[in-house]
Amino acid sequence: MAVLVLAGCGAKKKAVAPQEPEPVVPEEPAWHTCIIQGAQVVFRHDDETYPATANMQVVRDSMCIISVTAILGIEVLRIEATPDGVLGIDKLHGRYARATYDEINRLVTPEMTWEIMQQICSAELPTGSENARLRYSLGKEQASLDIRYPARRLDVPVRMTATRLDRYQQIDLRKLL
Repeated sequence: MAVLVLAGCGAKKKAVAPQEPEPVVPEEPAWHTCIIQGAQVVFRHDDETYPATANMQVVRDSMCIISVTAILGIEVLRIEATPDGVLGIDKLHGRYARATYDEINRLVTPEMTWEIMQQICSAELPTGSENARLRYSLGKEQASLDIRYPARRLDVPVRMTATRLDRYQQIDLRKLL
């Protein structure tokens, strides 16, 4: 009982309501769609060098399409990537391969992810450079991809249509790599 009296006789302190932290508002993405036309690409594998031009379209966090053209502007390779996986279409030879990122990463190093694919296609690489050099190992074989990005256009209408695959033969991913 004495404790109660002492506690009750002490100086009165003003009750202060605890302050609630400011709500965290996620930042809006800097862009929703991105188009890069005329990126200069050089693929090197063994002693062979393959120059090409690539057009890239991205709908953020949804889909990326890379269209690779060779001499005379003929599309030879098309890559359609989503957060779930990648579809590679070899238009020159009429074949395609579909794979998840886990399946790709069993064959190549370093790891390929949706985030990396989206960065490549939107020129938002961690290096912040207008040029990119990607090096990959396919088992004992080495490959590199050099990309020189032209200006990109953001938040422009993008027309993405998935390729009809009934004209192509499905093959194992290893054959396409």
